[in-house]
Amino acid sequence: MSTSATNAPSSLSEWLVYWRIDLQLLIALICCAALGLFVLYSASGQSQTMVFNQGIRLGIGLVGMLVIAQIPPEWFRVAAPWVFAFGVFLLVLVIALGDTAMGAQRWLDLGVLRFQPSELMKLAVPLTVAAYFRDRSLPPTMRDVIVAAALIAVPVVLVADQPDLGTALLIAAAGGFALYFAGLRWRVIVLLILLAAAAAPLLWFNMHEYQQGRVLTFLNPARDPTGAGYHISQSKIAIGSGGLFGKGWLNGSQAHLNFLPESDTDFVFAVYAEETGLLGVVALLALYCFIVARGLFIAMKSQDTFQRLAAGSLSLTFFIYVFVNIGMVAGLMPVVGVPLPLISYGGTSMVILLASFGILMSIHTHRKLLAT
Repeated sequence: MSTSATNAPSSLSEWLVYWRIDLQLLIALICCAALGLFVLYSASGQSQTMVFNQGIRLGIGLVGMLVIAQIPPEWFRVAAPWVFAFGVFLLVLVIALGDTAMGAQRWLDLGVLRFQPSELMKLAVPLTVAAYFRDRSLPPTMRDVIVAAALIAVPVVLVADQPDLGTALLIAAAGGFALYFAGLRWRVIVLLILLAAAAAPLLWFNMHEYQQGRVLTFLNPARDPTGAGYHISQSKIAIGSGGLFGKGWLNGSQAHLNFLPESDTDFVFAVYAEETGLLGVVALLALYCFIVARGLFIAMKSQDTFQRLAAGSLSLTFFIYVFVNIGMVAGLMPVVGVPLPLISYGGTSMVILLASFGILMSIHTHRKLLAT
């Protein structure tokens, strides 16, 4: 009998170890993505083409996730600064040669596809900050905090200039979480909050007019109910009309009668809430909470500083995705272009998000192999 045949996995648990798959995380992600396809079918007006395209992107993302899970975490640490530098180069390239759509210059047209480099920075920034603190004493010194803050600020400024304030804030949060898990002292956190508050007027006067309008609409949705406040008003109607059990799949009126703009992207949660009701919303939130908790568990069990900071920041970045999108759709936050993870229609965001879970699987499963 050959050695390869002797060592071949013979049970499910052995297969999971062999292919470095975290089964609990994989099942939760697949359930969430499958639910997203059903919601998208309804939100898109029963467009099979849109669901098919989303399924293709989902398949690419899942394959990429499983491939990334095979790579040792140390490789991510070594590659992170290079990916960060490449990402910054692409962001500068966007400013010079980027493709413009809906008043924003955010994409690079590669011929066969349009790529949004800012999505790459959601991975590169937290990994680079985590790599920076790998061999440094923790909690970080003020010098290290300043260096990490500079690493975060460069892509944030470039992305905000596109303009894409929502993605810029997500990148800042991803890097900030890595800094937080490094043991940032509370007095420094309070100082940063005070500095941010002091800089708010400067940020306000440098925002575009439509961005200022979104903030004003958040503070007073009734100021322009048929203009800037239209999205959020229709979204609230959709969520409220769902009741406890919802109107049923394909029976939502707000999206199907075209009252709800962007129902298949940023406001897809309103469609879901209208059709599934409170019970459906609770089930989705429970699924999201499980995914975040699993990621934080992986961070807690990580074997070194880089893995702990990377896993923790990627997990909480996913949480911020959910928190910001649902808060925006429910009228609890200003409207920003942040998709609902694994539910909203999109390509680059879906693939990058699943890549982050591939890194989480790599961190967790390689830890198991080393432990044995």
